[in-house]
Amino acid sequence: MRPGNEMVDGDKIDLLRKALSSDRVCFLADGQKQSALRRLIEVLSTGPGVRDKAELEQAVFEREALMSTGIGLGLAVPHVRIPSVSDLTMAVGISRDGIGDYASLDDRPVHLIFMIAAPTGEHAAYLRLLSVISSRAKDLNGRLLQCPDTAAFYDLLTETGNKPERSFGSET
Repeated sequence: MRPGNEMVDGDKIDLLRKALSSDRVCFLADGQKQSALRRLIEVLSTGPGVRDKAELEQAVFEREALMSTGIGLGLAVPHVRIPSVSDLTMAVGISRDGIGDYASLDDRPVHLIFMIAAPTGEHAAYLRLLSVISSRAKDLNGRLLQCPDTAAFYDLLTETGNKPERSFGSET
């Protein structure tokens, strides 16, 4: 973090890379919200900081019952802070066809789900990660959905801008 609490691009990417590894990015085959969340809980529970999958699942569904985490523009960010998580960690699900029953703020299907779990007392990094995900995903949304595989998705999401851009699919 830089003076004045401003994050520069390198800090944002470092935070993303700390929370997400390429093996926690997956394609979602089923277009239903419940099964997509369950798949991401399964993937997220493989993260090194997650010690109790059952607590994670309960917290995610309780959080979702309070209010949908579909923020619009095809994005959802289910997020929880629970005692059984020791390090900020996340998983990403990609739905090319979209999840129509997600109940997002703009009533449009969700294509990208960024699931975050953090320790109970983690506030600053947790909020920064939510902000970074929101801005990166909105900036790269169309390009992220064109990625041919999860490795390309991870590379694009976590690139610093110092590398030449990779092209995925045709531009319209």
